[in-house]
Amino acid sequence: MWGLRSLLNKTCVVEQTNAVLSQQTRNTFILKRKWPVPLHKKSGKVPKMKNRHFIYELIEDTNISKKPDLQIILTKFVDGAGNVGDVLKLRPNVAYNEFLLPGLAVYATPENLQKFKADENKSKDTLEFSSPYVQRTMSVLSRLVLQITMSKTTPWKLEPWHVKTSFRKAGFIVPEHTIKMPPIEINGPDLSLQEKEFFVTIKINNKEEVNVRCRIHHWATGLERLPWEEFHWKKPLEALIPEQAAILEKMPLPE
Repeated sequence: MWGLRSLLNKTCVVEQTNAVLSQQTRNTFILKRKWPVPLHKKSGKVPKMKNRHFIYELIEDTNISKKPDLQIILTKFVDGAGNVGDVLKLRPNVAYNEFLLPGLAVYATPENLQKFKADENKSKDTLEFSSPYVQRTMSVLSRLVLQITMSKTTPWKLEPWHVKTSFRKAGFIVPEHTIKMPPIEINGPDLSLQEKEFFVTIKINNKEEVNVRCRIHHWATGLERLPWEEFHWKKPLEALIPEQAAILEKMPLPE
């Protein structure tokens, strides 16, 4: 009696475990009979099907077939993706996991397309950012320490084209008209500038502005050359312009 009851309990446990672990899957298999089934006779007699009539060939398996791209509409600004109302065409797994599930986008249905359709008369200034990549650009520039190399022997005056050239050497294309110079005139050579820093303001797409930390480095050849200082960009320096000191303290330094 006890053995039978114990066996019944084990059976129940197994059935419950199987019920919990079983999960439905949405799979579709498109099959085709390898051998055609004979047609019904006029007499109404149903022909007998043989074993070969139950042999199928796989035409399509939705598990391995490539799914079409999914169109979505952004409901928020996404760095590197787009602004509100932009329509994106992405792979389904990317659209689901990175945009739809976090609530950053909706399906591009006709109703949603009409809802998020951009007004042609709407000014671009009302957008959160001027481009999908501007936030990333601002983050990179705000952590940059721009070394502006100037002569140690020849008199000079710091001008926008000097800053533009230094940006190009650092890997950034910055037009002169986007560079806002410091409020004071900086002249040299002056070795006291070597231990001070300031910032210039860069305007991106005629909208966003970002401050970039700058430092003067006096360059010369031969015995006039200054010694190389390792990791000089990590060293905190005094502000050249007192009015910029508070802003420079809040600006991040590269790691």
